[in-house]
Amino acid sequence: MATGDNQIRIGLLSSSNIVRKVSRAINLAPNATITAIASISISIEEARSFAKSNGFSPTAKIHCSYESLLEDPEVDAVYFPIPASLHVEWAVRAAGKGKHVLIDKPVGLNVSEFDQIVEACEANGIQFMDGTQWMHNPRTAKIQEFLTDPVRFGQLKTVHSCFSFAANENFLKNDIRVKPGLDGLGALGDAGWYTIQSTLLANNFKLPKTVTALPGPVLNDAGIVLSCGALLEWEKEITATIYCSFLANLTMEITAIGTKGTLRVHDFVIPFQETEASFSTSSKDCFSEHKVVTEFIQEACMVIEFARLVGEIKNRGAKPDGFWVSISRKTQLLVDAVKESIDNNLEPVFLSGR
Repeated sequence: MATGDNQIRIGLLSSSNIVRKVSRAINLAPNATITAIASISISIEEARSFAKSNGFSPTAKIHCSYESLLEDPEVDAVYFPIPASLHVEWAVRAAGKGKHVLIDKPVGLNVSEFDQIVEACEANGIQFMDGTQWMHNPRTAKIQEFLTDPVRFGQLKTVHSCFSFAANENFLKNDIRVKPGLDGLGALGDAGWYTIQSTLLANNFKLPKTVTALPGPVLNDAGIVLSCGALLEWEKEITATIYCSFLANLTMEITAIGTKGTLRVHDFVIPFQETEASFSTSSKDCFSEHKVVTEFIQEACMVIEFARLVGEIKNRGAKPDGFWVSISRKTQLLVDAVKESIDNNLEPVFLSGR
């Protein structure tokens, strides 16, 4: 277990609700610790109370600005739970200060913004990772094993992914995810990020040839997507559909169908139980339920992996791992493509060369 100087020191840019969840994860991770938080929307006293109630070390610093936290020599990495519209500015600044970047999705409001962040990270030897927690659950690796098994699953034919939840009136009026100046991609950039990344995973992260928004997208008065679906098409007659919504009952499902088997997951985004996750498979006449038990909650698994990669760079001079950049960029490309199709009356978007 890493302790003391071996722990990656993480600073937090915000005291929002998601920070409580990630703070818990950092506290559980043996190779990471919280050393600072930036308090710009609450008082210093409120920030100290937040830090205490969320298990921060008594030595954790309270900064009055993002700039001050980025200048802190006792911060190795920064977690960004701030609106997507601020990601480019502050992630680029963080990379320029040598701080590694763990950033909430959507990473940018478009792939151009994404690329600006990654360019700054690459120029400064910075590890990048987006905060898609389910990807780090040990169950996900088991799912991949089945989907790439030529005997049990065969070749992928189609995958269907859905993440929806019925948001209340306050959310639909005031949450940053429905505000054009903040997280302007709405349900598509939030719930849709998960569904798109799961379809990419099912097809070994190959980009589709075309993306077409399905009929019936719902937008609010500011033009923010509250609900939408899309069809993704690859070569060899492989297809996928995604559905994401702030207006429908809670659903977090993946169904992937191959030539020899089928996979079903009913809680892929947030497992119904924190340290136990299941999925079912069927091949020929064999139906199986699989249970994956993990020592750490999936949020902590994400932090552990991020801190491990940062530690390799900090302590051994390793180069940043580009895997997470690659799959995040492909996800951002597809978010952009769905949005483009919606904006163009459901016309297909061709991804060749992007």
